[in-house]
Amino acid sequence: MGFLLTILTIFILLYVWYSTIISRRNTALEALSGIDVQLQKRGELIPNILTIAKKFMEHERGLLEEITSLRTAAIAPYNKTDAAAVANHVDAVKALEGKMGQFMVQVENYPQLKSDATMVTAMQSYNEAEAQIAAARRFYNSAVTALNNSIQIFPGTFLAKWAGVAAMPFYDAPEATLAPVNAKDFL
Repeated sequence: MGFLLTILTIFILLYVWYSTIISRRNTALEALSGIDVQLQKRGELIPNILTIAKKFMEHERGLLEEITSLRTAAIAPYNKTDAAAVANHVDAVKALEGKMGQFMVQVENYPQLKSDATMVTAMQSYNEAEAQIAAARRFYNSAVTALNNSIQIFPGTFLAKWAGVAAMPFYDAPEATLAPVNAKDFL
């Protein structure tokens, strides 16, 4: 009887751990979808911002075209359950963010563009979208931490392989945002 109780207890513990892994994977996927919703929202704003800016920034055409290309890559569909596809998606989003940061610096050089009411409204909407993306990323990274911990701690390593669950990548800050800011560059 004791042997059966031990086996049953081990089975229950493994099942609970397995359920935890699956639940955490689903939470991470939900969080990733939340980021995608916010990225889509930002992606819809970018063409409007670029259209407004084009009339003022004709000689910045290369930057505007590059942002358009990067936007297409950043909102392209990908396999959310494939860690490599998620990592590629994260890289595409980081590249877009870097160029949008460069674009924002360029906008500062056009006083008539900065004061245009349509551009001001578009930039405010963009900044709101960025704040929502940041919040969604924090939620995703928290969910990924819980998932990765549960599959990297024994017996999760074995159960995750059996369940087909892999560690998910984090959304890290783009390299451009990690560089120190020199206020002289903006004065």
